[in-house]
This record gives sequence, C-alpha cells and structure tokens, in this order.
Amino acid sequence: MNFMDSKQPESGLLGPESDSQRTLYPYVTGTSVVALKYKDGILMAADMGGSYGSTLRYKSVERMKPIGKHSLLGASGEISDFQEILRFLDELILYDNMWDDGNSLGPKEVHNYLTRVMYNRRNKFNPLWNSLVLGGVKNGQKYLGTVSMIGVNFEDNHVATGFGNHLARPILRQEWHENLSFEDGVKLLEKCMRVLLYRDRSAVNKLQIAKITEEGMTISQPYSLKTHWELSAFQNPTQGAVGSW
Repeated sequence: MNFMDSKQPESGLLGPESDSQRTLYPYVTGTSVVALKYKDGILMAADMGGSYGSTLRYKSVERMKPIGKHSLLGASGEISDFQEILRFLDELILYDNMWDDGNSLGPKEVHNYLTRVMYNRRNKFNPLWNSLVLGGVKNGQKYLGTVSMIGVNFEDNHVATGFGNHLARPILRQEWHENLSFEDGVKLLEKCMRVLLYRDRSAVNKLQIAKITEEGMTISQPYSLKTHWELSAFQNPTQGAVGSW
C-alpha cells in the first residue's frame, strides 16, 4: 500500500477547524514601551526593533499607533498579534463613528475594551502575546493605563512594559512629577530608553516619541540617541571571566 496516496478523513478528532492556526508562540517581537503623563498630555516612547527569536532582524517596526481622536496605543510583544489588535480597534472606531452622534470613544473606554479582549483570549488559552500601553486626553482629562497578555491592567502616572518595567520604572518613580514640561518629559523618556539600550539585548538605537494632547497627536520621525561605549567593561567584557579566551 502506498501511504502517500492514502487519504485521511476530512473530519477527525480536531474537527473542521484543525487547519486554522493561530500564534501559539511569539516569533517577531518588539521590546519595551515607556509612557508618562506630563503637564499638557501624554508622552510615549518605543524603539523600532523587531526581534526574530534572539536576532534583531527588523529595524523599522512602528509600535505606536493613534486610535480614534483621543487615544494612542503602544505595544511590545508579537508584532502580528499587535496588527490583529489594531484590526479589532479599527472596527471598534468605525462602529463608533457610524453612530454620528457627536461623541467619540475616549482613552478610558478603549483601555477597558482592550482589557476585555486580552482577558477573553487568555480564557480561550489562545492569548494575544502583547503588553499594551494606552494613553490619551479627552475633555481635559489625561489617562494612561496598561494591560498585559492575560488581562492584568492598571492606571498610573507612568507605565512601562517588558524590561522597562524593571529598569525604567525606578527612574520614573524618582524623577517624575505632575508639572513636567514637554522638554523635560522627552529628556526623561530618553534617559529611560538609553538605559534600556545599554541593558536590553533586544533594544535598538532607533526610536520614536509620540505626544498626545487635547489638540491632537504627533509621532516623531525616528532618531538615535547619543551613546557612550568607551567604558572598559564594554571594551573587554570577558576580562577576568573564568573560562574566557
């Protein structure tokens, strides 16, 4: 009998959905997103690296997107799942606009929607492999929140995902204050991103900073930070290490 010619039954134990596959393991991922409230609105920063496993394969991945009129979304984690989330949000904003009632979804409503989406997918054991940051301004009220891939969420004056949660948040806790100017807020974010560049192997020195206020939102052109690699530990990292060359 030629096993290559034998036909398998179309309906097996897995049913007709067996050919439909989802992201069960992250492949192309982005690293930290850092955001904070400043005097006039919200500032958010993310680099543009996309890692294929442990290889920094892509250097121009945009991970911050405007959502409707009042919100800005940043994501770390699986890039394809982030694109799926953006598709969900496009449908949500379109449906909201179809009412044409003079109202529009604010950042709090979008954040609540994202928490439900992430928790729903977690309960199906088919999570979206992202940590999200959602910030915005509506009616003079600044809003900043985050949600993890299993639906854990909170609001704060500054948030970070990935390694930023460990390396950037201590800096933000020490230096953030309510009356930060735009210039000081950008400097603070750049300080956090520089620390992440030095310490996070998935970070790349090409970043964007986004600003959202009552007047609207802007996302900067990509740029690089000034760095200093002349420290002796950087020049000869294996000196004195046991078993090194």
